[in-house]
Amino acid sequence: MRSKLTRPLALLLALVLGILGCMCIAHGIQTDHGNVRVSLGTIEMNAGDLTYKLYVPDNATAENPAPGVLLLHGYQNDHETCAAYAIELARRGVVVMALDEYGHGDSEVGLLERGYVNQRSKVNFGEDSASDGTFVEIGGSKRYRLLMNFSNLSFFDEHYTVDAEGNTISDSSCGGIAAYAVLAAMDNVDAGRLGLSGHSMGTWSSWSVAAAYAGAVNADGVDITPKATVLQCGELFRDSAYDSENIYFNNVLLLQAKYDEFSYFRDYKPFVNDEVLHSDLRAEFLGCANEDAAWNNTFGSFADGTARRMELLATNHRLTTHHSGGLETALDWFDQTIGFPKELPSSDQVYMTKEVLVFAATLMAIVAMLPLMELLLGTKFFGGVAKPLPAKEGILPKGRWWKNAVITILLAGVTFPFMTQLGHALFPFPENVFRMTIGDGFLCWYLLLIVVMLVTTGLSLRRAKKNGQAPWNGLGFSGPERAAKLDWKLFGKSALLTVCMLGLMYLLVAVCQKLFLLDFRFIWPFFKTFSGARFLQFLVYFPFFALFFLLNNSKIFAGMRTEAAYTPGWKGFLSCWWRSALLMIGGVLLIVLIEYVPFFAGIGPGADLLFGATFGGPFMSILIVFVPQVLVFSVLGTYIYRRTGNVYTGALTIAAMAAWIITGGSAIL
Repeated sequence: MRSKLTRPLALLLALVLGILGCMCIAHGIQTDHGNVRVSLGTIEMNAGDLTYKLYVPDNATAENPAPGVLLLHGYQNDHETCAAYAIELARRGVVVMALDEYGHGDSEVGLLERGYVNQRSKVNFGEDSASDGTFVEIGGSKRYRLLMNFSNLSFFDEHYTVDAEGNTISDSSCGGIAAYAVLAAMDNVDAGRLGLSGHSMGTWSSWSVAAAYAGAVNADGVDITPKATVLQCGELFRDSAYDSENIYFNNVLLLQAKYDEFSYFRDYKPFVNDEVLHSDLRAEFLGCANEDAAWNNTFGSFADGTARRMELLATNHRLTTHHSGGLETALDWFDQTIGFPKELPSSDQVYMTKEVLVFAATLMAIVAMLPLMELLLGTKFFGGVAKPLPAKEGILPKGRWWKNAVITILLAGVTFPFMTQLGHALFPFPENVFRMTIGDGFLCWYLLLIVVMLVTTGLSLRRAKKNGQAPWNGLGFSGPERAAKLDWKLFGKSALLTVCMLGLMYLLVAVCQKLFLLDFRFIWPFFKTFSGARFLQFLVYFPFFALFFLLNNSKIFAGMRTEAAYTPGWKGFLSCWWRSALLMIGGVLLIVLIEYVPFFAGIGPGADLLFGATFGGPFMSILIVFVPQVLVFSVLGTYIYRRTGNVYTGALTIAAMAAWIITGGSAIL
């Protein structure tokens, strides 16, 4: 027994050391190897605390204050999504504050504090009117009205920001205004040399902060107006939407992703091209005639704050935050407006090494659960969780497997755009219970698939009983000794095993956050420690996710098992894995092809073209994150099912990870 446990114990220890080593090096990069102090802080607000990550280079002192930049992340992200900009600016001597905006990260203030009204514009603000149907009344849940007003900014005219019921767009900076005040008041920050940058939702926050401090002077008589604003995938609006005589914006750079999935960032056009470039809106922004507008050219003057530039990047919406060319342009822009204390070429960038190291640590943490599982399965208590695979008599012939696979893939793919978007905004989930906006989208989709799988599982049980087979064992819900019944004892021990496995991973992320101020992710948030409110949300969503994955894993791993399930070693594993991966990801992969093939061909995003702009946007752009996650889930599910012979441990582990990702740091009402 001891020899059998030696290898998993050695692997577990090696993985833990690898995680700590990667995170230690990544921390060295974010601190510029001791030249930058990195810390976390809070800002007290009436509705709760806002949190931020602060980068202070060694050159920034009270005697020699440095320029400062406030970074504002996008929807469903947090401060760490701004790490590329934060690291590179801090290396150049800039004090950087990366904020967790309302409803995101560790901030306590909910997203509803942004405000909403019972009306929306269907075009760029300042170009709408009620007579032509582009400015309309809306109703529905608070969540829906909030999402429909994301690009409605609190400094716009009251026509936009106040409705007849007294609702208002109260703070479209999502806490950025308060954070800017804190940054400007720091004694090691030169309040006369401040800038802003935001991505996606954070661009609206950036516009709002810049508007709030246009012409502002601090107690010492210093003009603290932002000297530059860098927008990463930002929306433009006409001067007629706000008081343009008293509100102004200094030196604005727009980083435009060519393949931006959000139509409202593209002047309501399906694709970024010269038609978008030569529009009245873009010409007004650049301060030139329509025919003179050009990408990658600076218009106006830095001296008087009229500098404008639109940089076209060959990337998509989410990857803009870490596009090296875009970051290089942004660094040059900040250098020309607030000045860098340290000379360093804008092409000298190290941020991606940090991202890769953290990603490696994330993967190792996930893998570390498996040797722990092996160790626990070697104990007397958990040993009974490992059962032999069901009898071969239940395997599917090749033709029938492919028939079922095609049905599974089409069902998941066809329903994804509609059900996720329905849950995201319109499905009547109680908003005081189900507070995760993106989580509601997935929950709605899962609920539909749960209904379908309950029906098919019931039919499978009925057919198995009719044929004299062991129904629950064949579906992965019991071992051979209790083949005719649902094995609740096996379920209970599997649940405890899952808690131990996830407990290890949670401990690892908690240690890394404490020691290195880093969590497990790759660019976007994956696994973070919970606040009390977010853990309660985890408990709300987990039962539904668990039911979905129990039924899903039963169908994929047990009900659709083939001869490959009984083939030992890596050959058997790989043969099982590609099948399970195809079944788990095939539907959304189909949507990826529908979305991006016409997009990259220069026609436009497929979901917008086929289903309308309502079904594009968030749940299309999230596929770039979702697909790799599910591939990892398929690896875990395949290994654990082959090892335990039932679906409980694998399904519960995957469900807990999925619910953790959804509730750990993403938008909460």
